[in-house]
Amino acid sequence: MQQHPHRTALLIIDMQLGMYEGPEPPYEGERVLANINVLIGRARDAGSPIFFVRHAGPEGSPIAAGSHFWQLHPRLAIDTAVDRVIDKNRPSCFYQTGLAGQLKEDGITRLAIMGMKTQYCVDTACRQAGEQGFQVLLVADAHTCSDTPVLNAEAIIKHHNLTLSGPFAQLIQTADVQF
Repeated sequence: MQQHPHRTALLIIDMQLGMYEGPEPPYEGERVLANINVLIGRARDAGSPIFFVRHAGPEGSPIAAGSHFWQLHPRLAIDTAVDRVIDKNRPSCFYQTGLAGQLKEDGITRLAIMGMKTQYCVDTACRQAGEQGFQVLLVADAHTCSDTPVLNAEAIIKHHNLTLSGPFAQLIQTADVQF
């Protein structure tokens, strides 16, 4: 397949019922979900690939594979005919998932990363995508998490945007993502 300069794919991480509608609601979840859907529409219009990553917890956990809370959020604008769903059971979207190979087969050179949870899987994806040879765009207004006993979600998100920006990712807003 011909390599296109700066061919961008969306990587939407763990936007699942159990993460979004669980006991600890995500910070500004409605805004984040809306921004993700805006980007899905723009990516689809541009013919850019869209990858949804779904975390499977161990058997018996609330997000065990096949459970209600494991499902992707029903308000995501998924087109099951063309979008791809990757299942994982670790914080890394790349660990034993085949994701890197699929992206490279599609000629992808850049990933726009968004979803949940900022301090776990979003952070890990940003760090590991670069190691896999991809240019990383962290969509600053399209990832989120919940409050923790130590830090509130807003502080976690601001901290990760600052920490990841530069060495691991280019920080970008939804309005500025181009395909």
